Amino acid sequence: MLTLLEANLRTTLPLARIVAQALPGCEDITLGLIDPAFPTGPLPAEVMRDVIANPAYWAFCWGSGLGLARLLNEHPQWVAGKTVLDLGCGSGVAAIAAARYGAARVIACDNDPLARSATRINAALNRVELDVVAQLSDVVGRVNLVLLSDVLYDAANLPLLDEVHARFSNVLVADSRIRAITDCRYRCIAEIEARTFPNLGEFDEYRMVRLFLAGGL
Repeated sequence: MLTLLEANLRTTLPLARIVAQALPGCEDITLGLIDPAFPTGPLPAEVMRDVIANPAYWAFCWGSGLGLARLLNEHPQWVAGKTVLDLGCGSGVAAIAAARYGAARVIACDNDPLARSATRINAALNRVELDVVAQLSDVVGRVNLVLLSDVLYDAANLPLLDEVHARFSNVLVADSRIRAITDCRYRCIAEIEARTFPNLGEFDEYRMVRLFLAGGL
């Protein structure tokens, strides 16, 4: 399974490897992620162009997803017995955590086909079942809770909140790059320290993950 992930990663990082790694503080979840020994120094110009054009963000467990997974481990009642949607699933960490900690059904959504492939492979690695879709419009049926982790780092993604609230009432946002959500529907319910894994040099200022909830759990 990991050979496909590695082949996908090498379309932009020819020397990179994928390694199955247990998540720190959440060791019952294992993901296929970029080798932590990958060099952090300057990359050749042509490689950097490829990375910018097609970033393999799914090859990392970003800090907000890791923090959310840890909190779901501590509070499985947030997802137990529910239908959960992980919007912008990336590596699939939040979706996998929800499935592992008791959700009845989990839908993972990402518009990047390589992220969807990574999510399917990581789900199989953890022996959990996910429904993987490409667009929010592909989600059918009732959803009790929507998860968004590491999605609002770009202000251009903020309209996603209105798109989500047009259909769903209960939304949990995990993000280390925003200190507040001005939308009055949200309140901060938790903070947790979690760094992107493997950490190849992310700034310390992003180590604190904040959880914002609209609706209820």
